[in-house]
Amino acid sequence: MDAVRVALLREVLAGTEWLGATRRFGAVLRGSVVSHGGGLLLVGTAAYEPWHLAAHLVDEAAWSGTPELAPTLVRHHARPRDPAHLAVGLGRLEAARRGETLLVASPEGDPALLERVADARRSGLTVLSLGPGEGELTALSHETLSVPDGSELDLDTVQHLVSAAAGECGRSARVRRGFRDRLSRLAESLTAPPPPSW
Repeated sequence: MDAVRVALLREVLAGTEWLGATRRFGAVLRGSVVSHGGGLLLVGTAAYEPWHLAAHLVDEAAWSGTPELAPTLVRHHARPRDPAHLAVGLGRLEAARRGETLLVASPEGDPALLERVADARRSGLTVLSLGPGEGELTALSHETLSVPDGSELDLDTVQHLVSAAAGECGRSARVRRGFRDRLSRLAESLTAPPPPSW
């Protein structure tokens, strides 16, 4: 889904809870990775790997000038012969340390994954989750965006909105910084002493 489709989806969702919820969650995601600076780990379940969300976050990181948004996709069935960006296995969660952020995108709970998420949280990771919004994953998460079965949006659609919102926060901050920089240069030129006479 490209930026035009996301904008159209936002128009359709105007006045619903989804728009505000995805923007808040995107801001929390961006705030967590930027303020802690430890990096973003993204994991799903053995049956549901959020590679599409990973790709969108990489794009948003580039467009917003926020490299911290580019995640490391942690896969259940990673193999050493896979390309580097697909070869990171669950052992990466065990090696995770304080300051890193773990984003779990899962349509259902996975007991084996929940144990690893609990260990990661005890190690000091900030845990965010996109999923059904019930059960143990929600209890382990610092922030959850609930996408229950039967809701008007599915998990894949919500992921597009969240990644766009996370990148948007970065783009608006960059625009504000750019404006402040231009304003500062203008003020300096206006207050600078006149050039020496010949």
